[in-house]
Amino acid sequence: MSESNEEILIVGGGIAGLTFGLCLQSNDIPCRILEKAPEIKPLGVGINVLPHATRVLHDLGLEVALKDTAIQTGEASFFNRFGQLIYTDPLGVAAGYATPQYSVHRGDLQQVLADAFVARAGGDKLMAGVSCIGVTYNGDGVSLQLEDSAGTPLPLLSGRAVVACDGIHSNIRKQLHPEEGPPRYSGFNMWRGVTRWTPILSGATMIRAGWLQTGKMVIYPIRDNIDADGHQLVNWVAELARPLVKEPRDWSKPGRVEDFIAAFEDWHFDWLDVPGLIRGSEIVLDFPMVDQDPLPFWTRGRITLMGDAAHPMVPRGSNGAGQAILDAECLANLLTTEDPASAFRTYENERLEATSKVVLTNRVAPPDALIKEVIERTGDKPFDNIDNVISKAEMAAFQQRYKEVAGYDLATLEAKAGLR
Repeated sequence: MSESNEEILIVGGGIAGLTFGLCLQSNDIPCRILEKAPEIKPLGVGINVLPHATRVLHDLGLEVALKDTAIQTGEASFFNRFGQLIYTDPLGVAAGYATPQYSVHRGDLQQVLADAFVARAGGDKLMAGVSCIGVTYNGDGVSLQLEDSAGTPLPLLSGRAVVACDGIHSNIRKQLHPEEGPPRYSGFNMWRGVTRWTPILSGATMIRAGWLQTGKMVIYPIRDNIDADGHQLVNWVAELARPLVKEPRDWSKPGRVEDFIAAFEDWHFDWLDVPGLIRGSEIVLDFPMVDQDPLPFWTRGRITLMGDAAHPMVPRGSNGAGQAILDAECLANLLTTEDPASAFRTYENERLEATSKVVLTNRVAPPDALIKEVIERTGDKPFDNIDNVISKAEMAAFQQRYKEVAGYDLATLEAKAGLR
């Protein structure tokens, strides 16, 4: 493993790392992915992939696999905590985009990416059970210090360059920014689960209901027709203001329903029994909503960061995976014409500012800030007619502003498509 090679080394076999590997492979650039987990398994819960990112995945030839695996999200519907509809925003192809918005189990998406990478690059190019604990320069390349899943040191691995896609716990990020400090806690905690349930509303609706101080829910299906009765696997996220009571950033920490169910106990709507949905989940995960301030730089020579290792963001706006996928496409394209050090600098110049805007916007004005506006205007009481509270034009403007910051408003994507 110690011989110098011409591969781009990718640390992390999550969505960012696998997408980047596929982008490199499609451009005939040698690469190798190192994944900490002993095997790729369907872990985690649901995510959404927005149209600007699904275009990249379709370009990689994954359209059929995604359509067979994910649900094409049709609309986002916004409700107050009394179950009253505020606004419905068409999404994906229903909104005129060329590619869909997908709601999908994170593990299912990761498996689609992993299967495609192994089929195209070869199984030996995805090394499981290997962690990177540090990186050093080695002439015109880099050398990685590795260990196996038991913590046993492995021989150095050398390559042309390294891209850290190892998520929120990235050792390479820590090496580049040793004084960064702990993550920033938003003041809100989230609990997540998945429940076998009959289709809700259209069966392809992303539901955003309530607001953080009194309890907020995000609900959407991630697998269709999971049994003979036509049930779906429905992802739900409960968010609530709470002091930080544990160390942050443990995605797999089990949660307790009794810690948050009181805020949603009376959410019995004619279209959904929310406490029933929550209690129907076999497992609940507990995670504080944290991010990091945008970094001043991602790159040092032939080392750079990507995805959550570069720009961890509060999980609002369905944009973490999408930004990682855009990172991957951008850098892979640059590497077709530039040496790694030059490509990494250009990549940082193109992507750092754009992702920093998303990180900061997610803190204060995510897409469901519309609900907060309605709550403030109604005094958090039921309304008789939403048109007497806020106009449709105002509501559409809330959504448009976020789409523009996140880079997936329809006009921006159509303009980019014309340039390709």
